[in-house]
Amino acid sequence: MTHVRIVSIIPYKVLPAKLGGEKGIAVFNEYVGSLVPITAITTRSNDVTEAKHYRVINSITENRIRYINPFLYFRIRNLISQEKATHFLIEHPYFGWLGWLIRHTMPVRWVVHSHNIEYMRSKSIGRWWWKMLMWYERWVYKSADKLFFISEDDLHHAVTELGIDKKKSTAITFGIEQPARPDDIEFQRKVIMDKYDIEPGTCIMLFNGALYHHTNYDSVTAIVNYINPVLLESGIRYKIFICGKGLPDSFNELKEEADRNIIYAGFVDDISIYFKAADIFLNPIISGGGVKTKAIEALANNCTVISTQIGALGLNKEVTGNKLQVVADNDWAAFSKLVREAVGQHTNIPDSFFDYYYWGNIAKRVVNVLENDHA
Repeated sequence: MTHVRIVSIIPYKVLPAKLGGEKGIAVFNEYVGSLVPITAITTRSNDVTEAKHYRVINSITENRIRYINPFLYFRIRNLISQEKATHFLIEHPYFGWLGWLIRHTMPVRWVVHSHNIEYMRSKSIGRWWWKMLMWYERWVYKSADKLFFISEDDLHHAVTELGIDKKKSTAITFGIEQPARPDDIEFQRKVIMDKYDIEPGTCIMLFNGALYHHTNYDSVTAIVNYINPVLLESGIRYKIFICGKGLPDSFNELKEEADRNIIYAGFVDDISIYFKAADIFLNPIISGGGVKTKAIEALANNCTVISTQIGALGLNKEVTGNKLQVVADNDWAAFSKLVREAVGQHTNIPDSFFDYYYWGNIAKRVVNVLENDHA
């Protein structure tokens, strides 16, 4: 019987969880919470009725000052005492100062759940203060008792570049909720084919994301300007779906691309239908950090993923078989060549992928680490 009890702090809105980053926190808590007690304190914008298998207290204000609010210390301290918590977990390193204070004034272990190397992300998008963030992030990682990194790549970077102790570090990836390949792929494919009046034998390609973010609308630009023109000349029968909300007005909803095999679907209620219908997922990411959760979701739905190196960062290539194809960043000729070669190639994602990425298995690894730490 486990003695692990967790109090965590979630610094922003994740419930209901719709985007990849939101799911990375909400579903992590759901599956770990099915094994050990978790109480999470979070911002008022979170819908507590959406939480499964864990308790949520949405009492933190949305003001940015929440990240440096010293009164949170007393609230967290009381909550840990009430819950008889053994571990205090923070999402991201930003509340590291709070974790340090709690760790040094209470008999509790401090865990950091990192979702990417934050200073590297800030550096990649040109934030001038990235070096200050690097110093702070390194201090947080070195001070914490246990570290969960989103990938083996991030763990390796933390150890080699920041001098973090590997013994207290574990790769706890973003997961998927299905333990095996979905069995309704053909059905959902027919739904999409019928909805958009697509001819049988057409290869369906997909890109999705929060299109207001430059990382994703830059990818749309790459698809429109560099990848699709090559595919148009190849003679293959295909359609490219672009899904997501917030596409900048300058794209004019891709209306000019409608007769060039690109379908702009906008925001869709259930993106899983499009993942299941797609043969190929296009992942031409050229900026940003962290694991691209949409690539993991695409692989889980048996899509072949064609990706840049940045887009494939953090993915465990040992469990993807030949379903993940990677090219150098900005090499659109090589990218387009891999897309053409993938058309008509029907292979399945290995079972080892689900062994590694299924949330149920990930949660067990988390609890095992914390049980050994508590002991």
